[in-house]
Amino acid sequence: MLKKILISEDFDSYNIGIKKTVEELKIPIIDQAFYCDDALLKIKRAIMDHDPYDLLITDLSFASDYREQKLEGGEDLILAAKNEQPDLKVIVFSIENRFHKIKSMFDRYKINGFVTKGRNDTKELHKAIISVNQNKTYISNDNYKTSQNNLYELSEYDINLLKLLSKGNTQKEVEQHLKENQIVPNSESSIEKRLALLRASFNAKDTKQLLSLIIELGII
Repeated sequence: MLKKILISEDFDSYNIGIKKTVEELKIPIIDQAFYCDDALLKIKRAIMDHDPYDLLITDLSFASDYREQKLEGGEDLILAAKNEQPDLKVIVFSIENRFHKIKSMFDRYKINGFVTKGRNDTKELHKAIISVNQNKTYISNDNYKTSQNNLYELSEYDINLLKLLSKGNTQKEVEQHLKENQIVPNSESSIEKRLALLRASFNAKDTKQLLSLIIELGII
């Protein structure tokens, strides 16, 4: 059962909304931090006091101000927090709504939930906390909800194909490379079909945009 939650959010309006949602779930201890550095210090102190947090709810983007910060945003905080407390559950509450960016958060940081800020976001956050409390993952955004298992998975073949293209190779050169290294499928038509599937999965209008998205996500 979740008993102690830390909210890391730099805007008062969202802080108030998140706290109210958590309070409705009768969570005994709710702490807040407006800076990522402060949030990490609270996590470290809680561990030292043998009273660690059960859940971290954090934004990804934090506005810069006069105060210098070591952690530049929510991703840095999640990584640092997981290094301190690997079993810490994390829900990201952010304006981010790119499907594959969300997927990368689950893959890279092993988060437990992702709620996109927007219409009905407090209801979605409420559901996310309940799901995480039941050791389930939760993903939402303005347009659809899906489970982690339904997110598109890139195969080793896909990654190899995209890496070759990102280095400036033409599809014909990629075809030759695959054949020389006995990697199948390696025909021109099979390569094009695979790229078409990847473009559709990542909602990319062409291969150039597909590669930009993949690189931005840090997949290659």
